[in-house]
Amino acid sequence: MPEPLKNLYTSELINQLAKTITASHSSFESVLFQAHVFDAQWQDKELKERMKHIAEALYQFLPKPYSKAIEVLKTVSSNFSGFEYMFFPTYVELYGLDEYDISISALAHFTANSSAEFAVRPFIKQYPDKMMHQMERWAESDDEHLRRLASEGCRPRLPWAMALPDFKQDPTAILSILEKLKQDESEYVRRSVANNLNDIAKDNPQTVINIAQSWLGQHKDTDRLIKHACRTLLKQGAPEIMTLFNFAKPEHIKLENFNYQASANIGGQFEFSFTLNTSEQSLGNLRIEYAIDFMKKNGQQSRKIFKISESDLSIQKKHVIKKHPFKLISTRTYYPGQHGIEIIINGHELKKGQFELKLSSP
Repeated sequence: MPEPLKNLYTSELINQLAKTITASHSSFESVLFQAHVFDAQWQDKELKERMKHIAEALYQFLPKPYSKAIEVLKTVSSNFSGFEYMFFPTYVELYGLDEYDISISALAHFTANSSAEFAVRPFIKQYPDKMMHQMERWAESDDEHLRRLASEGCRPRLPWAMALPDFKQDPTAILSILEKLKQDESEYVRRSVANNLNDIAKDNPQTVINIAQSWLGQHKDTDRLIKHACRTLLKQGAPEIMTLFNFAKPEHIKLENFNYQASANIGGQFEFSFTLNTSEQSLGNLRIEYAIDFMKKNGQQSRKIFKISESDLSIQKKHVIKKHPFKLISTRTYYPGQHGIEIIINGHELKKGQFELKLSSP
């Protein structure tokens, strides 16, 4: 199992942070700060809790007022780069909400070396009009990090972040920002635009369908952006999107020899296979997917769709063998019981079956 991200916060990292702060602010109590970070509750804290805890520890030992502490942190933060240093913008999120001008300047500074995508959201909620005007200005910045922040910070469903329910209900305020960034020279920025649109599609699918129909064909980079933005709609088999990307109803396709394991073990894998045939000259443009109906703790099932392949097939027959892993991961808990398996071609379910997921043998 991969090392949890929370373990990025090592004693070496915190010690280096304390040394760098002390070099900039000599009265900083380095030893006490490090003891405060690694308190009795530290081991019980998850990733975002550790970010917040480090920011709270900084507040205890940095000078007051807030404006003075921010100047120290702006100087110090330039020495560190990476996701794990998001406690710098977290400091602004926790203590700077009433210091708008100082805080917005600080978030613009911090986002270059980590990201302020979480920290900017309380400001959007408290200062909606003012903040969205700021995001519009960031969308026109020469700095790709600020342009990305303009999109990433206002995603309606940004993972691990504070929700923005107003944008889930009506994403109109976001759209002009995404319009400015749709042909951005930076893939880093364009990918954020795609992710923002994918978020919007979950609550306002027709908005994204309209945008996809309007943007597709303008530029090759925008075409890739739109394809990525429509991934949820493609998995849902939205008819307008399937048509837009030339995935026709698979009326000429026959799915044969569908074989799958009767059972699989948690920690192991589930294997299945099938053959696609056509009497026409070729199978054509196919998006081949499968769905697993996972058993939940409450005895109900929850579906997740996985893509196998997507291509324009000039052949008349294609055999597919797939193994789905049930290895233990931190982002999913498996429960024993009956599961479903479905094969989906161009958004249409062609075959389905059931299998039993069992506890691993001792």
